[in-house]
Amino acid sequence: MEDRGGNDVPASIPSGEQMVWADVSPLLAAACNDLHDGELIHGENFNLFAAMSALEIMDPKMDSGMERNGFHSIEEAIESGAAPIPLSLDRTVDVQRCIDVMDHLLSCETTWHRGHSLAQTVFSCIYLLRIERTATHPLLHSYCRIMRSTCDVVITAVSDARTHEEEDFFTTAYSLPLKGDGDEKCLSLLNSVEETVSRQLRACKAQASRKKLCDDIGSLQTNPDLEEGYCRAVLCRLRFRKHFYHALVCMRKPKGRGLELAKKHVMSCLSELGSMSKSVEFLRSNAGGPSDGEIECRTTASGKQPFGFDANINSRLSAPTPPRAIQLLSWKQAIEFFEKLLNDLDAIFSLPLDLSLENILQFLVQFQKSQPDLVARAHLQLLLVQDGKLYGKYPFHVVISRALVLPEGTSDQAFQENEFVVQLGQLTINLIKILCTNNAWQRRKLGKILQDWGVISIQQLELAFRREFDETLKVSADEMLFTRLSKRLLVWAEEKTYWIASRFLLLGFQLELYSPKEYCMVYWYMYIIFVNLLEKMQMRASYPVDDSRRKGKKKRDIAKDVGLESGVCAMCMLLQCYIYISEGLTMMLAALHNERQNFKISSPFNSEHERFIQHFELLQRANVPPHISYHLFMESTTHVRISNVVKHNYFREVQRILASLRGSFAGDSNKLLELHQLEQVIEHNRIALSVIDQVGASDPSLEIRFEFQHHPFFPVAVVKRS
Repeated sequence: MEDRGGNDVPASIPSGEQMVWADVSPLLAAACNDLHDGELIHGENFNLFAAMSALEIMDPKMDSGMERNGFHSIEEAIESGAAPIPLSLDRTVDVQRCIDVMDHLLSCETTWHRGHSLAQTVFSCIYLLRIERTATHPLLHSYCRIMRSTCDVVITAVSDARTHEEEDFFTTAYSLPLKGDGDEKCLSLLNSVEETVSRQLRACKAQASRKKLCDDIGSLQTNPDLEEGYCRAVLCRLRFRKHFYHALVCMRKPKGRGLELAKKHVMSCLSELGSMSKSVEFLRSNAGGPSDGEIECRTTASGKQPFGFDANINSRLSAPTPPRAIQLLSWKQAIEFFEKLLNDLDAIFSLPLDLSLENILQFLVQFQKSQPDLVARAHLQLLLVQDGKLYGKYPFHVVISRALVLPEGTSDQAFQENEFVVQLGQLTINLIKILCTNNAWQRRKLGKILQDWGVISIQQLELAFRREFDETLKVSADEMLFTRLSKRLLVWAEEKTYWIASRFLLLGFQLELYSPKEYCMVYWYMYIIFVNLLEKMQMRASYPVDDSRRKGKKKRDIAKDVGLESGVCAMCMLLQCYIYISEGLTMMLAALHNERQNFKISSPFNSEHERFIQHFELLQRANVPPHISYHLFMESTTHVRISNVVKHNYFREVQRILASLRGSFAGDSNKLLELHQLEQVIEHNRIALSVIDQVGASDPSLEIRFEFQHHPFFPVAVVKRS
């Protein structure tokens, strides 16, 4: 009997004690002959889903037992000499190959971060799988120890943050040796090896300058001319590992106590990455590897293939690991990845650990613009929310009280335990966690929690109405106090609801979910959301500040309160700009649609009404805002003409507001950049609108399209004549 590849297969397989093998070939042949095209065997325990989930036997891509390449076990790989210790009897070659192992592990680690399993990336290293074998090689042993400990720290952080379910990040070890005895000493082992190599480097420099050292220090390898270069190459790799591990550990310290030290380690990591990049020329020139054109895609700085790796060695040991070959990221890509990750971590250190929820939300939005890596977002979330408290210090009822500048009495037990306050605190925690996820997942979650925020606001409205008009209802003194504060809390909850809705709509642009034909309805809905958000912000800002909060405060704390109030006013003015621009774009797009039939939806599958429902269904379910429908959209835009848009001059109002906002955002470089972007948007659109009006909107020679050249959410009209 032969398999599909022509290889002999045993005619009979021995039966076990409780099983008997039977030849089902005749049954399968009969079933195949009986089935016609498009038919499928269906039984109580076998259906279409089971068929799609089944493994195809004897297919090398699906059946790991058919994979004949590579080693079948770790022991076989070791016995065949795939992972020798030392890596070479020649000490110079041994150091070269050890550096190659370090570099390849860096590429494997990056590939793991990008979504592949540990078994096929980091733990494709035979030295890591049998780490006790490396004990006689201090350099390799210390590096493998710190590598394994780093993976464990990353997995713990990502798992605790719970932001990886839909991000294709494998955190399960599946029986891989992720932890081991002695890992707690990984830093001491690394420090010992680092000190030894540092002394060897100093000895090399002293010999070059004809100075003598007191210590009798051996060399790293046997070639004196290469000693300094190899010492530097090894040191920067060891130090990068040490500082990266320190940075991750310090960031997990409670209440943000380790942030200052973590920042120093991140800066050291970036410096060592620079040194690693500088070592490339030296390593390539002494390795005799491939040409420059081929070396760009290699996983080592030298360009040579590393010893001690087999990507398929775990294919039979780890169930979720198919035996398919994966493409590792190159060493150059790994360096770029870690530079980006470290810069993302460094951005976290700029977060002021204060109680201002508005500042936190703005920071999260700004932080997400760079599309940070999952590891950075996980550490940011763990910093913000610890044990149900902000930074692990402040209960969220205190955060809410601070956001509303409520009287001091609101910090008592009755306020803390009030059901509405508890619910708002939990919703705020969930909001912060969601804002730390990737953009796609974030948008889905924001659309769903809108209903939670909407429901809690409705419930509070009903309760306030009942208390106000039901004179027979008996309430305690604490409840009376809360009733007086309930309006502020309700306004704040509604403001956050509209803020979430605006974030939901804006993320659609980043994810490219809107087509140009849908821009009109999107900006119309944004305009309404922004108007309602501005109304709630102004209502909250209009509440008088309780002077009793400022008694006994230091001047700098009072200044913070005043700064908070002025910051709200500045954000209100910026939001007013969004309103004018959204309204102007809506009217401009509607006029082009009405007069030129531009951006008209004529698909036979999805009508404009259906697209409206698809984009805003979650907002409609949450009743955000109330009484909004497709028919209202049509009534607002059906009769718009270019002449009306020019007459109202929406964009000129924005220019006036932007000019007055520069002083308010003088210390905020991000906001100043956005103001400049908005100026570009309104100027280009104002000119385009004037050209269309002068030439005539119905002129068939005009070509009009909208491009996001200056701002991520607001496009500019590009007008050309064919």
